[in-house]
Amino acid sequence: MAISLKNDPLPDLDRFRLRRFVDDMIDEGEVEVVEEPIDLADVAARMEGNKQAVLFRRAGPECAEVIGSMTGGRRRIARAFGVAPEDLLWEVNRRLEAPQEIVEIDTGDAPVHEVILTDEDVDLTKLPVHLQHEFDGGPYISASLDYVVNPDNGWTNTGARRLMLRGKTETGIDLVAPSDLKAIYEKSAAKGDSLPVAFTVGAHPCDHVAAVMRLPVDELDLVARMRGAPLPVVKCVTSDIRVPADAEYVIEGYLDGRGYKEPEGPYGEFLGYYGVVKSNPVFHATAITHRKDPMFQTSTISGEHIGLTDTTQLNSIRAEVTVWRALQTAVREPVGINITTSSGGSFNVRVAVRQRVPGEARNAIAAVMGSLANSKHVFVVDPDIDIFDDAQMDWALATRFQADRDLVVESGFRTLPLDPSLGGASVGAKAGFDLTLQIGERALEHTVPKSSVSGEKTHDSVDAALAGGPLSFGEIMVAVGSRDGREVVRSLDSLRQVGRLVRGDDGHYSLAET
Repeated sequence: MAISLKNDPLPDLDRFRLRRFVDDMIDEGEVEVVEEPIDLADVAARMEGNKQAVLFRRAGPECAEVIGSMTGGRRRIARAFGVAPEDLLWEVNRRLEAPQEIVEIDTGDAPVHEVILTDEDVDLTKLPVHLQHEFDGGPYISASLDYVVNPDNGWTNTGARRLMLRGKTETGIDLVAPSDLKAIYEKSAAKGDSLPVAFTVGAHPCDHVAAVMRLPVDELDLVARMRGAPLPVVKCVTSDIRVPADAEYVIEGYLDGRGYKEPEGPYGEFLGYYGVVKSNPVFHATAITHRKDPMFQTSTISGEHIGLTDTTQLNSIRAEVTVWRALQTAVREPVGINITTSSGGSFNVRVAVRQRVPGEARNAIAAVMGSLANSKHVFVVDPDIDIFDDAQMDWALATRFQADRDLVVESGFRTLPLDPSLGGASVGAKAGFDLTLQIGERALEHTVPKSSVSGEKTHDSVDAALAGGPLSFGEIMVAVGSRDGREVVRSLDSLRQVGRLVRGDDGHYSLAET
């Protein structure tokens, strides 16, 4: 990844500003605007179950502007990419293949360095950080994206990481689950070294999508690719980490070199249950930088409506990209994929395939199970089933599935410890549901009834229409231009009375051979 220095002319530093996107979404009715003052203790409840993002104009005693749940809806994420929701997966895949420029700008030109706080001025407790769930271990910064340089290859890694307030300059950090940041930190801590890390708070949705991806690349390049445009970056004031220069806030600091020392949590996790108290490193803040008019960002992580949270929406997109790549090598013609947000954006996977040869549905099941660690149930259907329609999926399960024939169960998979059904185990089972019809010509009982009867008239009589071969009643109506059907009944009855009408096993009418 090459970083260019370009200060004249500067790249567009407003195009991917979070505030600009929020304003656009307000115009489109995707954001509820709360003008009245609100206590920080009430922020989470106002966002819970809300299909809209929520902008608090006067949050907390500082009357800060706080935007919540900006990536908690697929339509908003899709709008950030300039496409309709149904086209989001294809657009993300397209951008992944299109490299973009990384442009480093001077600190004096970086909007996120308009205000720089260091030393005694660093105070995380002055940020509008709120308690998200009643049993959480403390208020959490939940929309923070981490940036760290891997000393082994010089690549920048980014991810999504929560921070639990511990004091003015300290937070807990969730570093238990497997991640690049965890691996980088453990190498550093093994040598007794602290690890510099920086967090953006207040970032464009494209940056959030990039942060949750798991690809072996320099992830500054990944952020640029997701934006589909040159990425302006600036070097931190207390480290050499480069971060997006157009962010709202950046929190700089380091992870304690002593290893996993302090309790973090409990916390309401993305599956809709609490996680336990964990032993995690401590993050020490060394600087806070922000715009002159910053907009703080918070995310919804858990609660009673997990399908509407930022976490499950982002998880779903990341998982769909991962699975789609696997499907392209496993089956000849994958058609679509939907990983439901109500299952955490990973557990329940719906796949539509157009089978060319027997066994492709099973190949699709195996591909999903193997490529997505957190997948648990895989449903494979034919293209006539809308994988985004719960009713159609339920219908396919009810009418195209036999458990002794179409159920695939495998055990011993490494899976997500947050799943309470595991009962503390580290491995679990996965199930595949083959909801496809047998390849070949469909029997009548497997043909979906359609109500439409329309087409161009081709014959002047029923006799003439049937002379060309067997037809269904509806096809006869179309052939003779009938918009009633009763005159067709009378014509067929006349043919029957003289012994000229026969019917096949499929119910089609034809003329008797003479």
